[in-house]
Amino acid sequence: MTELLTKETFLEKVFNFEKNKEWKFEGELPCIIDFYADWCGPCKMIAPILEELSEEYEGKVNIYKIDTEVEQELAAAFGIRSIPSMLFVPKNAEPQMAQGALPKHELEKIMNDVLEVSK
Repeated sequence: MTELLTKETFLEKVFNFEKNKEWKFEGELPCIIDFYADWCGPCKMIAPILEELSEEYEGKVNIYKIDTEVEQELAAAFGIRSIPSMLFVPKNAEPQMAQGALPKHELEKIMNDVLEVSK
């Protein structure tokens, strides 16, 4: 199941940018972070796909959501200009950003290539 992150849980589970200047992933599993807003049509379209992926890749990938309206500081920290935007965070490499409502097969390809996970 996807999990909603606040700034506090983001610092704990993904990256503590208040403590570290350089990227240091805090999580146990690679993750996808969906930056969204409740009023965003494409965000609503991709939500069920992310739920499906969270079930299919359970135990391999965490899927988080950040409401850009509530967590404006996090959105600003990542330079979010358009939503949906997704941050793909591998365990031992630099994260990569993708924008737009990507189809499921494309998300799976990125998960395979960037996060190095497969079903």
